Amino acid sequence: MIVVIVGPTGVGKTKLSIELAKKLNAEIINGDAMQVYKELNIATAKITKEEMENIPHHLIDFVDKNSLYTVFDYQKDCRNKIKEIKDKGKNIIIVGGTGLYIKASLYNYQFNKETKTYDFSNKSNEELLNEIKKIEPSINIHINNRKRLERYLTKLYNNSISTNNGNEKVYDFKMIGLTTSRDNLYKRINERVDRMVQDGLIEEARNLYDNNVKSKAVDTCIGYKELWEYFDGKITLEDAIELIKKDSRHYAKRQYTFFNNQFSMNWFNVNYDNFDETIAEVYRFITKED
Repeated sequence: MIVVIVGPTGVGKTKLSIELAKKLNAEIINGDAMQVYKELNIATAKITKEEMENIPHHLIDFVDKNSLYTVFDYQKDCRNKIKEIKDKGKNIIIVGGTGLYIKASLYNYQFNKETKTYDFSNKSNEELLNEIKKIEPSINIHINNRKRLERYLTKLYNNSISTNNGNEKVYDFKMIGLTTSRDNLYKRINERVDRMVQDGLIEEARNLYDNNVKSKAVDTCIGYKELWEYFDGKITLEDAIELIKKDSRHYAKRQYTFFNNQFSMNWFNVNYDNFDETIAEVYRFITKED
């Protein structure tokens, strides 16, 4: 059995995945593009060893922060892990918020195998940026930086985009989406950013900044790019933190759009007053006979 748990940032996916893994004798595969990178911990809300509760986790904290790890790389690694876990006779839970990575692994996506050049002369800057955000929702490129927009989209087309947006499933799986009201979600996101700051987000980002780490991971990860502006003296720390909250809320909206457009979703409203009820509701749905 493969269970996929998705939802916007901060909704409670990690906690649900752990509890379901216990009930289903399952191992967990990370489905978040940023959590694959080593040393990027607080900004990515990476699960800790203690939080894993001895449940095996895969495709997490294993890629050098300076490397370019694409959706094509993830597709290969995820499918290998699915086979590996199935061979053990165990169930699989894929959990994360990067919809493109998850879909590419579960559907018949095929990728370009050659480097090409592209003519973007008929596209506006806004169209280029929107195209990029379909693939990398958290990207932060200024709309007036035409050269970088074209360069980045060319890189994505050559490394990270399907030549066949296949809708045919490679695996059978059950799709679970966690949701809550917009006001509650935004409140949770704001509170989580405050906890990240308390847990050392600024120090983590400062270390990357001082070591001049300017990789794709750092450029696209919400939490670092905003603090870069503070370190550069362009904005105050208070403004940087508010910008992290704002960008996180906008990212959550884009996640909802992707999930609803690309998957046949089964949404569950989270009961934060009694999370056990949400666990039980999802478990009943997963285990009911088709």
